[in-house]
Amino acid sequence: MTQVIEARGLKKSYRSTHALEDVSFTVEPGRIVGLIGPNGAGKTTVLKAILGLTRFEGELRVFGLDPRSQRDDLMHDVCFIADVAVLPRWLRVSQALDFVAGVHPRFDRSRAEDFLRKTDIRMKSRVRELSKGMVTQLHLALILAIDARLLVLDEPTLGLDLLYRRQFYDTLLNDYFDKQRTILVTTHQVEEIENLFTDVLFINRGRVVLESTVEGLAGRFVQLIVKPEQAARARELRPFHEREVFGRVAMIFEGRAASELASLGEIRTPSIADLFVAKMQGAPA
Repeated sequence: MTQVIEARGLKKSYRSTHALEDVSFTVEPGRIVGLIGPNGAGKTTVLKAILGLTRFEGELRVFGLDPRSQRDDLMHDVCFIADVAVLPRWLRVSQALDFVAGVHPRFDRSRAEDFLRKTDIRMKSRVRELSKGMVTQLHLALILAIDARLLVLDEPTLGLDLLYRRQFYDTLLNDYFDKQRTILVTTHQVEEIENLFTDVLFINRGRVVLESTVEGLAGRFVQLIVKPEQAARARELRPFHEREVFGRVAMIFEGRAASELASLGEIRTPSIADLFVAKMQGAPA
């Protein structure tokens, strides 16, 4: 199977700061991958490398192309939404559609217009007259109307209220099932969209700390909820993270069978959000 993204040993430094250190990962076709990490972890630098927007060391191929030297060809198959939808404030909505139709050969104007008809956005409106949520909707309409095989989303719903966030991801998911797309998304709102992911990639301090399919997490990690009197026995099995929850102790184990732990308390599969917190807090300084 040809990989959509294949990264090997990516490195990037800004003077004395190491943004990426030996980052390696792959993304297969038709997956929705959550690239998750704290602020300053290196997420945006990874996205910039994929999009050919920054120099780096190492090997990176996107659809078999090198973003450093083949960016023009690559961007026929890649679309990007940043955490701030940058559209000129004087631009009318109709002019935004005119512009994209003129520069991208795979833009389907009728598809964008169909999307916008389901919103409160009017073709004659200027960007400065739209709310932040509407600007994001406009940006999404422009992006989804391009027949791209890879969508790269960097905090696409940052600053939006819950209603707009839910609409955004519902639209994105419906489009994902309608078309053969691969999606790479960074977000701090992990709890809201973790059910969308097929794969997760945790990054911290410029290094990948976890790469897995969502299905694979259940067989690899176990969460144990124990009463305080059982905590000492459970710690002998060496959890890599624990926290107190309503008078009980929640511990997360890696590589332990649920049958080993069942006699000590309640067994669960940790959520992606809980696992992310555990991995970040357990990472060395």
